[in-house]
Amino acid sequence: MNIRSLTRGDGVVIVAAVLLFIASFLDLYDTSISGNAWDGLGLGLGVYMGGVIGAALVVVNRLLPQPRKVLGLDPGAVGTSFAILSAWVLFWQLVDVPGSIGAGSGLMLGFIAALVVAAGAVAGPLVPALRASLIPAPRPAAPQPYAMQAQGGYGYPGGPQPSYGGQVQPSPYGAAQPQQATAPFSPFWFAVPAPRPLYAEDGSPTPVAELSPGVWYLAVDQRGQGLLTEMQDGRRGVLQDTSNIQRG
Repeated sequence: MNIRSLTRGDGVVIVAAVLLFIASFLDLYDTSISGNAWDGLGLGLGVYMGGVIGAALVVVNRLLPQPRKVLGLDPGAVGTSFAILSAWVLFWQLVDVPGSIGAGSGLMLGFIAALVVAAGAVAGPLVPALRASLIPAPRPAAPQPYAMQAQGGYGYPGGPQPSYGGQVQPSPYGAAQPQQATAPFSPFWFAVPAPRPLYAEDGSPTPVAELSPGVWYLAVDQRGQGLLTEMQDGRRGVLQDTSNIQRG
């Protein structure tokens, strides 16, 4: 499992799930004899813990290096369904409270927390601000613009590469460059200035992921004028548009 694959949306889900668990021990109604959700297993285990379990499934699914299915079901989708159902039941529990009694802190906090768990699970993959990494990759010292790297070494896509002979090989831009044995590639961290698609290594035209600004990614090899990139969750793909990226 890769903890760096967690997003801000996952962080919202985790915090809300903790609040939902705490709410299960608070009073359901505003009366002197009110109990908590654990006075009835249907409410405690079925509703409150159902939301907590749903949050756990969403987060664990994010931590897995590769998407997995259990009995043909996606754990993340199942967890999101649990969270939505928990919020739905608690909403009607709240609506059904007699006016003469009043809702207690356990019921009100439980509904809010379940609603936030459901919202975080649904909106996390959709809202750009929530898709950002919860724990950013370590920032390399003194990063500098990618395009300003010296053209005599790696860091300039399509530019000359270090060599050990005396032959000449044209670069993709038409300039003749010394040709020798290609120097070993040195992986480096980089960031993109805007969302950029990441394509499969086999050249498929369909993007397999999207790189987000403000997150550091690891370039592990050069593929033509693109970069073979490894994401925080271990997935790899080719970044074809390397213009104006920031290199660490």
